[in-house]
Amino acid sequence: MNEHSKRIILAMIVACQLMMVLDASVLVTALPEIGRTLQLSTAALTWVQNAYILTFGGFLLLGARAGDILGKRKTFSTGIALFSLASMLAGLAPSSSLLLAARALQGLAAAMATPSALALLSVSFTGIRERSKAIAVYSAVSGAGGSVGLIIGGLLTDVISWRAGMFLNLPIGVALLLMVPRYMRETEMKAGNLDIMGAMTSVIGMTALAFGFVQAASVGWKAPEVWVSLALGGVSLVAFVWIEARAKEPITPLRLFASRTRSGAYLGRLLLLCGNYPIFFFVPQFLQNVLHFNSLEAGLAIMPFTAVQFGMMYTMPSLIGRFGNVKVLIAGMVIAIIGTCWLSLLSADSSFFPHLFFPLIVMGCGAGMIFQPFTTLGLSDVEAKDAGAASGLVNVAHQTGASLGLAVLISVFEATNRQAVPSVTSFAHAISVSLVGSAVFLTASLLAVLILLLPADRAQRTVVAETRNAS
Repeated sequence: MNEHSKRIILAMIVACQLMMVLDASVLVTALPEIGRTLQLSTAALTWVQNAYILTFGGFLLLGARAGDILGKRKTFSTGIALFSLASMLAGLAPSSSLLLAARALQGLAAAMATPSALALLSVSFTGIRERSKAIAVYSAVSGAGGSVGLIIGGLLTDVISWRAGMFLNLPIGVALLLMVPRYMRETEMKAGNLDIMGAMTSVIGMTALAFGFVQAASVGWKAPEVWVSLALGGVSLVAFVWIEARAKEPITPLRLFASRTRSGAYLGRLLLLCGNYPIFFFVPQFLQNVLHFNSLEAGLAIMPFTAVQFGMMYTMPSLIGRFGNVKVLIAGMVIAIIGTCWLSLLSADSSFFPHLFFPLIVMGCGAGMIFQPFTTLGLSDVEAKDAGAASGLVNVAHQTGASLGLAVLISVFEATNRQAVPSVTSFAHAISVSLVGSAVFLTASLLAVLILLLPADRAQRTVVAETRNAS
């Protein structure tokens, strides 16, 4: 394969990833407008994000397995085609129910395309240096894509409509489908089975839990459907563990949790996203409903966070090289908690500068120090046969934490905002209390790191030191 073809393949893979990342953020700044257009409450708006996140995270490991069995190029093309179709349906959706169904279909399509795209990158770039460069480009697009999505979504919402953000995917998807047969080779297909029951029980379990918390926010904790949903979620997740323990080819090999380091990384990441992701649901709501920013201004207002987070990527190699992953992770968690607690002090009298501007910078600094160590620790000491599942599990923890955290904190928001006559003051106070909830989740993540990861890191350093002394 010549260099020209490789560059085109990399551009295709990056374009696919950009579609998926943009789709997770392009509607964030448009949520207030979507709520007004489709008559959705603040609690119901969480499903615009959760419908995508839950199906994406829930079917991600099954999508990776499908690529092994059916062929990665075929799975990639099918995912792109389905994603493009779902994007068009979301853009045309005349009602909230059809929008949520289209968003769920987008998540399923993303779960098919994303792991196959990464696998095709590895197959196409076999040299160590060229693969490293390709992954760096891929990672940079993943990091910057969310920020770009906030701005593009805000701009399109103000100038055209929130629906235009969904139609952005169509020309990219069509171009990719035309280029795949010409430039991408099919990978070798492997015999095996798809663990459909494992995937279904995990998705049903997480969706039922999220639905229970969101319903509690809407109708109160005494409603029977709340407890039925939460019970269904618990039973489904128990069934998932039972299935995975007995499946010949599970999508989630339970042996991955045998390592204290990996288990701590998965749990810490899940709790981190429980606290971190809802912040970017609530802050745009505050900016638009309290400070009266338009959608574009709300997207630009979050840039201090993303700019600092992205800038921290350049300092991470030297920090990790000097202090190690766990110490850098702990420092980043402490900084993120301080920034989130600071941000939670906002009120109806707050202004963007300085009340949001400086906390967002502090939070961005902390976030920029967290994700790389969590990813590295989640993949530590993994056998070659489990590398794909371990990588997928990192993403599953990420997506699951985001959806569950949003569901839990929206119930906190609604419980705080139940006023006979809703006001800007009560709305701002409810967001402040929800951000305190984010800080609690981040603190729980820090505790998981201190209890599980720090002792394991110390033990590993002791072994290394003893080995050096013995030699």
